[in-house]
Amino acid sequence: MDCLFCKIVKGEIPSDKVYEDELVFAFYDIHPIVPVHVLIIPKKHIESINDVTEEDAEIMGRMIFVAKKIAKEVGVAEGGYKLLIRTGRNGGQEVPHIHIHLLGGGQMREGIGLAR
Repeated sequence: MDCLFCKIVKGEIPSDKVYEDELVFAFYDIHPIVPVHVLIIPKKHIESINDVTEEDAEIMGRMIFVAKKIAKEVGVAEGGYKLLIRTGRNGGQEVPHIHIHLLGGGQMREGIGLAR
């Protein structure tokens, strides 16, 4: 498999790791759109929300829990943050491996980024 995020999980591509456990890996986005931009991914390759099965419920729940934990650790939990999952080409998904964007560090506007 030639998946960018699978290679990051395996250590074949370096990343600025924030968190890792048996199910989930999290790292800072190399092209952040806000001051705090962390990607939370499952270690298991799941292409998108459309490919999540009932057996993946634990992984998906773990990803949300980890996002909450990281938000607190990086100091954005109290002020607020956004969790974003893009699905498919029309949804803006750029890497075909499900991931949650943890976005924070300032006042969010209606779109994806910060208010100006």
